[in-house]
Amino acid sequence: MAKWTAFPYDSDDYTYDAAALKKNWARLHAGDAEPMPKDDKVLAAWALFHAGEFQKAAEAGLKAGGAGVTVANKAQAIYANYLEKSEKTKLALFMEVAERAEAQAAEDPKNANAHYLMAYALGRYSQGISVAKALAQGLGSKVKTALETAIKLQPKHADAHIALGAFHAEVIDKVGSLLGRTQGASKDAGLSMYKQALKLNPDSAIAKVEYANGLVMLEGEKKMKEAEKLYAEAAACEAKDAMERLDVEMAKAELEE
Repeated sequence: MAKWTAFPYDSDDYTYDAAALKKNWARLHAGDAEPMPKDDKVLAAWALFHAGEFQKAAEAGLKAGGAGVTVANKAQAIYANYLEKSEKTKLALFMEVAERAEAQAAEDPKNANAHYLMAYALGRYSQGISVAKALAQGLGSKVKTALETAIKLQPKHADAHIALGAFHAEVIDKVGSLLGRTQGASKDAGLSMYKQALKLNPDSAIAKVEYANGLVMLEGEKKMKEAEKLYAEAAACEAKDAMERLDVEMAKAELEE
């Protein structure tokens, strides 16, 4: 494995020992509703993830196996999304996660995060190659089905609601409402998913950022003020781990644009 780019911020605030991680688990996993692992090796891999040691977390998760695959997939997907500079490498990392998560979902069909992370990786991959091209390859229905499955398995999965909202918004934004309908995309469904995500995880910077993006895609300029307010709220969020810090920094960058 080539060396990944390091997390660019101070991670002291995001370093949790096993006891602290267990104590803060519900807050740290309010987005993905991942159950707390019983295996100490998997817990240690999550500690690396929360501290921004994404490559080490991925390696430790794969080595632990079982529930550790979820940590590995999330660490690799978040790293690819925020920190990988090469577009080609980024797409390859997303595709690897999608394939691994699909295999995990086949083996453990009731694992909500296996379905979610497959959809997340394929969704980001689709954005990278262009949404229209991805839809032509049939990736849209794959993403939508996986996210709906994740939500059915875990109705409190805020991140799956965000991703499903983004699916509706991206499809309508890129191919229009009429063609979007053939993909099962609708404006009302998209907006409703974003709202539900914020209800489930009100402190989430990424929920606010994605909702703001979605509002602009679905409603246009008239919602720009509301979107800017959401970006500002996201930028003011207190990050509890490395991933949230990257979300907050992204919100700050959106505000500056």
